[in-house]
Amino acid sequence: MIERYSISTSKEKLAERFPDIELTDNYEPRYNAAPSQLLPVVTNQNSEGFSFFYWGTAPIWSRNKTISRKLINAEKEELTEKPTYIKALKSNRCLVPADGFYGWKQVGKKSRIPHRIILNQAVPFMMAGLWEEYQDDAEKIVHTFAIITTPANNLVAPINTRMPAILQQKDEASWLNQHNSLDTLLDMLQPFPAEQMGMYTVSPMIDSHQLDLPSMVKPAPPVDQYGNFTLFN
Repeated sequence: MIERYSISTSKEKLAERFPDIELTDNYEPRYNAAPSQLLPVVTNQNSEGFSFFYWGTAPIWSRNKTISRKLINAEKEELTEKPTYIKALKSNRCLVPADGFYGWKQVGKKSRIPHRIILNQAVPFMMAGLWEEYQDDAEKIVHTFAIITTPANNLVAPINTRMPAILQQKDEASWLNQHNSLDTLLDMLQPFPAEQMGMYTVSPMIDSHQLDLPSMVKPAPPVDQYGNFTLFN
């Protein structure tokens, strides 16, 4: 399961990487993006600019952790098995901008070390996602998104069995194209090549979804969530 990522790139560098997408004034770098937060996406209905949707669930629903955990990711293997996924895959696709994602390596029964995974040269990328619109109890329209995951590649596998479906740059616009077949879309969802990625340990502060600091994306010695240094990284 992918439950944290970063989009810490400056507005200027993001505009350089995605020149066809208009950046809104309310874009701010996020170093510890977490479920139930309002985060930028690019949808098939508004491919020219950022929309801001809740990851997985709106905050009012996030207190139910069982529901929340089920909504933040959608496994590629299940996309053609569940009617709701099939419908979303056909009509409600989105791109989720990021420049890294986090995973935790288990080094003991109760000890784990946080890692950040990035692309080479730390360039921003797009993760494939699905979005949804619904009415809450107050009849307010709410938009949410889920990140599609694939089996982990050789780099990520030691810390997580899954990884985000990171799209090749040539496929980003095509992912939003309403004329593509389901087979074409599914072919885009492959584990990203391990040789084009890097990984390093980060501060255990990343465990707290309430913290969002620039230092969280920087390399740090391998320390578990209890502050214990470890040689296992």
